[in-house]
Amino acid sequence: MSHLQYHVYPGYGEASQKNLRYSQAVRIGDRIETSGQGGWDPETSKIPTGINAQIDQAFANVHLALTQAGGKGWSQVFRVNSYHLPLNDEAMHAMVRNFKKYMPDHEPLWTCIGVARLGYDDMRVEIEVVAHDQYYKAQ
Repeated sequence: MSHLQYHVYPGYGEASQKNLRYSQAVRIGDRIETSGQGGWDPETSKIPTGINAQIDQAFANVHLALTQAGGKGWSQVFRVNSYHLPLNDEAMHAMVRNFKKYMPDHEPLWTCIGVARLGYDDMRVEIEVVAHDQYYKAQ
């Protein structure tokens, strides 16, 4: 599968690759997909307790994963899946606030799901995206 290029970011991404056997992003030509990004601090792996802080950090982590894979970030995202515990008005408002911040010029496809459990006890959100890098040039 040499056409798949896996990427991780420093800190949490490298630790996840080593300990949990997964990558933060994969590039397939001009397409980049991320694994679910939570609200962890990428340097310390600590997860804040507040849902707003977790969602803000998850958006930053998605941006980090996309750029680590050679993309431009949220401006190239066309598909978002978000998983929430709980799925409530506060979470929805935080998601929309970040959509407006990170994607002021477009509205992606979005599937938003409430779940009973996420990867870690303290996690309240996980966001995965698909992006199209129109500037990609094959090597």
